[in-house]
Amino acid sequence: MKLDSKIPAGQLKDKWTDYKDHLKLVAPNNRPKIDIIVVGTGLAGASAAASLGEMGYNVKAFCFQDSPRRAHSIAAQGGINAAKNYQNDGDSIYRLFYDTIKGGDYRSREANVYRLAEVSGNIIDQCVAQGVPFAREYGGMLDNRSFGGVQVKRTFYAAGQTGQQLLLGAYSALSRQIGLGRVQMYNRHEMLDLVKVDGKARGIIARNLITGEIERHSAHAVIIASGGYGNVYFLSTNAMGSNVTAAWKIHKQGAAFANPCYVQIHPTCIPVHGTNQSKLTLMSESLRNSGRIWVPKKKEDAEAIRAGKLKPTQIAEEDRDYYLERRYPAFGNLVPRDVASRAAKERCDAGYGIEANDTMEGVYLDFSTEIKNKGKEVAYAQGNHEPSEEEIVTLGKKWIEEKYGNLFAMYEKITDENPYETPMKIYPAVHYTMGGVWVDYNLQSTIPGCFVAGEANFSDHGANRLGASALMQGLADGYFVVPYTVSNYLADEIRTGKIPTNSPEFDEAENRVKEQINTFLNNNGSKSVDYFHKKLGHIMWNKVGMERNEEDLQLAINEIAKLREEFHNDVFVPGSADELNTELEKALRVADFMELGQLMAMDALQRKESCGGHFRREYQDAEGETLRDDENFSFVGAWEYNGSDISKEIMHKEELKYEFTKIAARNYK
Repeated sequence: MKLDSKIPAGQLKDKWTDYKDHLKLVAPNNRPKIDIIVVGTGLAGASAAASLGEMGYNVKAFCFQDSPRRAHSIAAQGGINAAKNYQNDGDSIYRLFYDTIKGGDYRSREANVYRLAEVSGNIIDQCVAQGVPFAREYGGMLDNRSFGGVQVKRTFYAAGQTGQQLLLGAYSALSRQIGLGRVQMYNRHEMLDLVKVDGKARGIIARNLITGEIERHSAHAVIIASGGYGNVYFLSTNAMGSNVTAAWKIHKQGAAFANPCYVQIHPTCIPVHGTNQSKLTLMSESLRNSGRIWVPKKKEDAEAIRAGKLKPTQIAEEDRDYYLERRYPAFGNLVPRDVASRAAKERCDAGYGIEANDTMEGVYLDFSTEIKNKGKEVAYAQGNHEPSEEEIVTLGKKWIEEKYGNLFAMYEKITDENPYETPMKIYPAVHYTMGGVWVDYNLQSTIPGCFVAGEANFSDHGANRLGASALMQGLADGYFVVPYTVSNYLADEIRTGKIPTNSPEFDEAENRVKEQINTFLNNNGSKSVDYFHKKLGHIMWNKVGMERNEEDLQLAINEIAKLREEFHNDVFVPGSADELNTELEKALRVADFMELGQLMAMDALQRKESCGGHFRREYQDAEGETLRDDENFSFVGAWEYNGSDISKEIMHKEELKYEFTKIAARNYK
């Protein structure tokens, strides 16, 4: 396998413009002759399908939900980045580019990241035109707030439901194309294999999740936009249906899988309540604009809080350790996610955690300071220059409610605690995956005709994603990159004609799918799919989680291999293939997670450095920060499938070359 990133020559700021100017085109009268499959209808998939439909292609869009509106993109809360510089605080395309490169710990491609920053402003214009109700400031301009890892305000938001509003915008564009007959929507369908003909992606095998029917769908190109693989850990902030199957199936058909060990742990999640929990809840990073994170300075106070003998509001200000402000004064509570997560783990490991759960893991996110400060500001603006303490608190709470009200309501509904009165309890949890299918500058995988967009690819975030950049990447890929690069590929396909589905290649792919389904249904096992998924998640979190080391990673590789064998021998899947069968759906997905989990541990083991979300205990500096090895590990590790024994996978390297960026140790102090 040869990795050719196809990065254009020239100056960084000119690469994408010059490249677009020389891409091949498909004439409007020829586009109806071309079929395109889009798998996934979150922000990346819906925007790609809508854009390609608008251009005149025949598009088939697939989602396993009952509607594209249920894609996991809807769960994003805090905002979307763009270099508009509305706040006049020094932002620019270059600053967004540089912050993203630095935030990813210098493990991403320069050219891809600059393109992302370059098109970011167009995304906001597109979404405003669609009617996305971004927050606005007093003068009517779009409002911005800060996110981690930056010192400007560039995050556009719609209360605490930005993902939902952006997805509704993309869905409206998609629905218009469905209504015009240019996009054919397949709800409740799951892709279970990729079909290649003469080495090119020519279609998929999908299962109708309602009837169980196995279907063949052909196309001249296939776009995978199926999201990330965080649910390999079982507990994550991802929707419970989120999975890696589409991406993993194309990997097994020849698409390289890149940097699987790069996983983001989000610092602002509601802590685990108990062993029977199946889902974790994200509290938006935007809350770190207004909340201060702390634990007690004294262990005895932390112990008393866990025992229910002391309330956080009874801890005096001088007895609180605002550890992010102490350790990282330049960025404070708005350090990048991986930095904030490790700092929380360090405090809890040292015995200062405040949550009375099995692991005593939890810290406080406190809004009392912001309530007082904003209350004073609002009172002053209203002409009350000597407000009472009660008036200050009342006005401050109202200000907080306008900014974050739905998030506070969600927290109270889940925990039965009022975050206006009592600090939120938070702790890091698996949230996003920076790794994914390897793609070149065109977002094409190592399989010709198979493109990958959004979180499903690896391309833009390096070893750590900055907050509010996921929505940016998904929409950039779908609206402003894929329509150009896929058209460039399809320019050579206008004479191909309709791709038949009665070929040996489709027969072979369908037989693979049916064989796997029948094996699960006929397995005489004794344990549920969730039993094995939880065991896998336990191994992954404890040995391939926030902190890793050589011994544990080697143990994880062996334990997952053994668990995978046990899973296939002893899993019980009830029901039949020709009906709605959610246990069968889960079994097929967990089978892929088992293989991926082993590869993640292998990738983490070979990367003998710490960078971003990949923290190896053996490789840290004197202050506990990541210690990169730029001489030996400044590369993308792209794995080639080599049979069912995952330990035989072959790693290929794409060297990362920084021509326009000075590489330095990350410093947020």
